[in-house]
Amino acid sequence: MGDALKAQEVGTLRPDGNVGTRTKRYGGLERASGAQKYAADLDFPEALQVAIVTIPVGCADILGVDTSEAEAMPGVVGVLTAADLPSPMPRFGVSHKDRPVMADGRVNFYGEPVAAVAALTQEQADAAARAVTVDYRELPGVYTLDAALAPDAHLVQDPSDPTKRAGDPLRETNVIEEQTIAWGDLTEQEAKAALVVEDSYSYPMMTQFPIEPLAVIAEPTDAGGLTVYTPVQHPYLMQRIVAGLIGKTLTQVHVIAPDPGGGFGGKQIPKYEPLMAFLALKLDRTVRLTLNLAETTTAIRRAGAKVHARTGFSAEGDILFHHVVIDYQIGAYADVAPRVMTKGSYVGGGPYRLPACRIEARAVLTNTPVSTAMRGYGAPQISWATESQITDGARRLGLDPARVRLRNLVDNGEEFVQGEFAGKADGEWKEAVVKAMELAGWDDPLPPNRGRGIAVGIKSSATSGLSQSLVRLLYDGSAIVYAGTSDMGQGARTIWAQTVADELGVPVGKVQVISGDTDLVPFDLQTSASRSTVFMGTAVLRACRDVRRQVREMYAERVGADPGDIDDEPGALLTPEGAVTLDEAARIGLGALRGEVLGQGTCRLEGRKGHPLGGDASFYEFNCTISEVELDRGTGQYVITRHVSVSDVGTELNPIQVVAQEEGGAIMGLGQADMEQLVFDEHGRLLNASAIDYRVPTYKDVPLELLTGSVENHDGPGPYGSKGMSEGPILCTGAALGAAVTAAAGVKVTDLPLTAERIWRATRAAAEGAIA
Repeated sequence: MGDALKAQEVGTLRPDGNVGTRTKRYGGLERASGAQKYAADLDFPEALQVAIVTIPVGCADILGVDTSEAEAMPGVVGVLTAADLPSPMPRFGVSHKDRPVMADGRVNFYGEPVAAVAALTQEQADAAARAVTVDYRELPGVYTLDAALAPDAHLVQDPSDPTKRAGDPLRETNVIEEQTIAWGDLTEQEAKAALVVEDSYSYPMMTQFPIEPLAVIAEPTDAGGLTVYTPVQHPYLMQRIVAGLIGKTLTQVHVIAPDPGGGFGGKQIPKYEPLMAFLALKLDRTVRLTLNLAETTTAIRRAGAKVHARTGFSAEGDILFHHVVIDYQIGAYADVAPRVMTKGSYVGGGPYRLPACRIEARAVLTNTPVSTAMRGYGAPQISWATESQITDGARRLGLDPARVRLRNLVDNGEEFVQGEFAGKADGEWKEAVVKAMELAGWDDPLPPNRGRGIAVGIKSSATSGLSQSLVRLLYDGSAIVYAGTSDMGQGARTIWAQTVADELGVPVGKVQVISGDTDLVPFDLQTSASRSTVFMGTAVLRACRDVRRQVREMYAERVGADPGDIDDEPGALLTPEGAVTLDEAARIGLGALRGEVLGQGTCRLEGRKGHPLGGDASFYEFNCTISEVELDRGTGQYVITRHVSVSDVGTELNPIQVVAQEEGGAIMGLGQADMEQLVFDEHGRLLNASAIDYRVPTYKDVPLELLTGSVENHDGPGPYGSKGMSEGPILCTGAALGAAVTAAAGVKVTDLPLTAERIWRATRAAAEGAIA
């Protein structure tokens, strides 16, 4: 793992320390009380308020934009259109720089900006936005995967545009990228199979639904630069992209990222920030955009998917082969979706011992809002199909679906992806399955109309990364840690405070954590892929070790001792005369001039050229989920009576935060399995953007009993043997719930969400078929 922690460096938990205990959440009181200032709460009295102009269709040529009436309205200071931007239109993205700052002659999705109005008040901006006249000609856009993949389909991106797809062999299609992962001989293994299960599955588009709206403030500086306030997960990526678009150096673009009110991947990549940067520079005024719920829902979503799978089994329950074809519906521009497709498909065979496997995946453009990263990052879509296939195979063979999984799960160190770019198990994953079975009472009999289902999920974490941290041990024994990781609810700052407290012997209440400001904190590549604990945690730990080394050397010099006679341990120096607390040793070493000790730590993981993931995974997240439901066959309605989620975590650095992530991920996954979906009409308009029409779980929807657990083997690459685990609980929720519904209803539903209507229709169709 590059220069990430080696086994002997990971650190030892202090028996009397903070790490490994239920330490209170850093900043938790502010979040719970409502005192937390999110981006939309920041006060900029002189800022102009911005409203975005869109058109009510998902695909159209823009014939003209008339802003004259809007510009004459009271309070309006300026209007930005594509004509005000450089030519050719600036575009941005990660894998593909294909997204324009503003619609450039064509609108490719419902909600794409056509103009932006800045006024003294929000009411004036909204009124002026309604007064902008857009002349457009609607085009036959493609709003579904079937439409996008049809032979004569409208092409979402112009294949002749040199800024986008020139030279791309797929440019005459709506497929932007594709990948195949394969090993073994499918035909040979199918000939051995006692049973082959074949089915098609669908996974809907859905939104992250954070608790805060998306908000951006862009403020020109006296030096000709710009300060951008935005709840972005990757401040340094935002800085780089905005600076490149407006032609400024990194020193001229300052990104301040207040704690996001939930991110879940939706706040990784710029959306409206580039537009706001150009608007601020044009008007030379501070401008502020706060999206409403419908606009926020339109701006961020998970990729939907359609999957076709064939899976072969021996009579004893061995999985002999698995063949999956999956299409991800990514929207009008790439964003991070090609990466979502590659990471999801890489683990498409699941954590199993497969003699033959073939996963064919495509990222498909449609005239729908742009898909972003979302918790699970492509794995839940393919897990829904793979795990449903295994449950179906076990049911048809008359075998226990839990024990079929235990029979096929790989052991620690064994390959579950074979070939040149193998993936190997990095944990005792069967232990999580056994623990989940125990918590769920798997072998206990169930009353009538009850069903129980099991699934497992796997996801690769970061395959490259760079995190840097600074730690200051001050003269009075307090400490400050600087870490660029965004804390969007995962509790990253709490882990840093615990680590610094134990390593330097500082009370946790005397540790301050600073993040979210590119002018203050050192570089961090990104906050994603559950990497915070492993990558930034390693950087923080190394910065603390650097502080301890400096204190040891300073102390030895000050007291005239041989440095070789002094050692250090967390919180103390070990001298021939006995132990000296680290803060006291630092004061002695610093002397009468006082000062402080500044430590620096870095964690770097280089990628691997040619690897389908871009490199070997730093670790894998593994989860086992079991759901139990009580079903009313007459209506299709059901109650989740018990839900169990168990993850492989390496080491629990803060048990209460592990439980919180486990419970939160499970509930989020259940919402996406049984109620959430974005619905578009034939014009590409989003029909359910409100909190009433787009349902997320409330307290009335959570399971009657929610149980969580974890497996600790201290075998992770992060501090104290830790791994990331925040995405595990959502990886296979749909398949576990679907299996429980199948067990209760006696029918299989292959489309999510698992609504009462779908279940009722399936049971009715099965009953009619039996009568016929």
